[in-house]
Amino acid sequence: MTGHIFFYLGLSLIMMHEMDAIRCKEWRIFPGLSMLSDKIGHIVFLFLHIPLFYFVFWKLTQSKDAEVFIYGFNIFMIVHLVLHILFLKHKNNEFKDWISWSIIIGAGLCGIIDLLI
Repeated sequence: MTGHIFFYLGLSLIMMHEMDAIRCKEWRIFPGLSMLSDKIGHIVFLFLHIPLFYFVFWKLTQSKDAEVFIYGFNIFMIVHLVLHILFLKHKNNEFKDWISWSIIIGAGLCGIIDLLI
């Protein structure tokens, strides 16, 4: 596994986005989680990220198919950007400022660039 500067930059941006997602109460957008109170939704959303982050770090450091994972995660970063665009008008979407969108678009662009180089 050599290089992948843009993948790691994109991964960093996705992790920043997840921090921003707490501020923006992203659980209000997800089916299922949106039915929970803010207090419970926040807790569930927060703790669901532990196994997700663990999985990412394990795939990058312990698995034999890290390159395949990187390829798939690059695609995820692009799909993630598209989903945020599709949900832009959702009534509970609070990702409205330039900071949130710089992070979201930046991650998507990193995914595209890493796939192309």
